[in-house]
Amino acid sequence: MVSHHESTYRPASRLAKWIDERLPLPRLMHGQFVDFPTPRNINYLWTTGGLLTFFLGVQIATGIVLAMHYAPTAADAFDSVERIRRDVNFGWLLRNMHAVGASMFFVAVYIHIGRGLYYGSYKTPRELLWMIGVVILLLMMATAFMGYSLPWGQMSFWAVTVITNLFSSIDSIIPGLGTRIVQWLWGGYSVTGATLTRFYSLHYLLPFVIAGAVGLHIWALHVVGQNNPTGLDIKTASDTVPMSPHAVMKDVFALSVFVMLFAWFVFFVPDYLGHPDNYIEANPLSTPPHIVPEWYFLPYYAILRAIPSKLLGVVAMFASILILLFIPWLDTSRVRSAKYRPIYKWFFWLFVISVVALGYLGSKPPEGAYVYWARVFTAYYFLHFLVIMPIVGVIESPTQLPRSITESVLGGGGAVRADAAAAPERR
Repeated sequence: MVSHHESTYRPASRLAKWIDERLPLPRLMHGQFVDFPTPRNINYLWTTGGLLTFFLGVQIATGIVLAMHYAPTAADAFDSVERIRRDVNFGWLLRNMHAVGASMFFVAVYIHIGRGLYYGSYKTPRELLWMIGVVILLLMMATAFMGYSLPWGQMSFWAVTVITNLFSSIDSIIPGLGTRIVQWLWGGYSVTGATLTRFYSLHYLLPFVIAGAVGLHIWALHVVGQNNPTGLDIKTASDTVPMSPHAVMKDVFALSVFVMLFAWFVFFVPDYLGHPDNYIEANPLSTPPHIVPEWYFLPYYAILRAIPSKLLGVVAMFASILILLFIPWLDTSRVRSAKYRPIYKWFFWLFVISVVALGYLGSKPPEGAYVYWARVFTAYYFLHFLVIMPIVGVIESPTQLPRSITESVLGGGGAVRADAAAAPERR
């Protein structure tokens, strides 16, 4: 756990000193984002937190402006989106940034989660930090799903119809309850303008809830400290460097590279990650031949369709996300980082392959071999967490770790048993 360190903040003027004596906010910000001790061995995978903060800001800023020109009614929604692209000054840019920004947001968050899984960032004492992150993921998914309905195109309309109608599966447990929930979500007996209006309202609200949850996430991080590629605790001051300029400049470089990718999509292929049917206005009387959600929901969609029972499919889909909350207790290994776990690291990469495969299968029609392989990869997805993690952590013999973070960077003699290196951190 990060120990309290003496602040190096010195007010630069009499006004700054006056403010510092009454409301030491500049001192707090300096301590948390300039002086904050950062493990000296973190790599570029640790820059995703900064990327996510940047893209959250992009989504909120562009969303506020787009909301000024959007008409949340069934009659005008589709036309208002097209008018934004054609008639509003720089509307095409704002719309492209918002749509592509959502995809970049999920790219960064999936890398962020993958890094946490590989390096054991969910283990003691970071369990609550991890759980807050999972809550943020759920909020992101809810926000993105509601945002997907707003263009009011064919794919938006029918994706909302299909996904919200999943709650009707509860009827098989409590007759009538699922149907009532669906009608409550719709605001009627079908997806209508009432559905669009309430989704628009929540889509506008939830990013600010996400921002608040991100604040809690950062607060929790700055209490327990950052993990690092070795999974070792910070033992001495030599194991760390100040966040600024060391980690900040690494974040800036990574952001520069990521923004170039972002800009390429925005300016050259803004619709590449979308679906062509969404450029056809919603028609309740015409169902698209193949209904798919946005790409970042495809793995969960594949899990949903892999199970013949509607109720069990819905349960499996939600369980595939909620199971992340229990990973700190499912992983029995005393070693944080998979870098020093010779067996588990291979299972981790099999897990990554299964998630990518589920994403591909979710984009395909639910028939033939696609369904068979979706069931295979769905089975492995749950086996990874419920069977492999608990068992491998017990039977695996980890390799040896360096004695300290500094030694992992600068080298040196001696090593310690890996299974004794992840003892709980204490103040």
